[in-house]
Amino acid sequence: IGAGDKQSELLGAGAISNDVAEISYGTAAVIELLSNKYVTHPKMDFFTWGAAIPNHWALEGFVGRGYWMVSWFRREFAKYEEEEAEKLGIEPEDLLNRKMEEIPPGSMGLILQPYWHPRENDPLSKGAIVGFSGEHTRPHIYRAIIEGIAYELRRLGELIEKHSGSTIRELRVGGGGSKSDEIMQITADVFNLPASRVHTSNLSALGAAIDAAVTLKIYDNFLEAVANMVRVKETFAPRHENAKIYDRLFNEVYKKIYPALSPLHSKIAEITGYP
Repeated sequence: IGAGDKQSELLGAGAISNDVAEISYGTAAVIELLSNKYVTHPKMDFFTWGAAIPNHWALEGFVGRGYWMVSWFRREFAKYEEEEAEKLGIEPEDLLNRKMEEIPPGSMGLILQPYWHPRENDPLSKGAIVGFSGEHTRPHIYRAIIEGIAYELRRLGELIEKHSGSTIRELRVGGGGSKSDEIMQITADVFNLPASRVHTSNLSALGAAIDAAVTLKIYDNFLEAVANMVRVKETFAPRHENAKIYDRLFNEVYKKIYPALSPLHSKIAEITGYP
């Protein structure tokens, strides 16, 4: 019994059935689903790891620099918010999240492809922001980052569903991003699924503790351990009108950006020698 950090997060979220996915909003953003069968993607759009529960597998979609992008945005573009937040005695991310709430779903047409780190199966892929106009401000870009990461996790989640035959009906969310009500609501709206956070954002440590509790026979099995050690704190229901907007943007715009830009990624690399 034992597992890696992301696989432990899946257990720590209490996601021990194949209809509850776990999302981790950390330096890397990840969506994971438990499977009792070995399932792979032919082009490695998702990974297959040994799960924290023996004889099970964790199917993992991975965004390499997920919420690192929030730190990048803060460092490069949010000096004013850092100063303002210091005066208010709050974290700059809290202030950015408040301002993000003033921006409508879809960021007034600003759509972000979050490949600030290339896709794992395409080293030439690049990040992109499309739809700029003179009306857009820094909070629009910040919201587009949050939405873009959620779009990509939804894309990966749908691939996991397709290849595993599972249907995701609920999300459990951990990592630093899960502490934000605004981010939790956007997640629920983009996926059009209830998104819950548990009593701790450190799901990896909790998952390791659950493994230890079963190994030491404090609990007889994982079902009993999860029932006693994982507590859902809050659930965010999707907002119907927002979910409709996001569904159209995801299917009619977001999923078409990568195929359209992919040939240009190769040309950029050829011409500039980067990356």
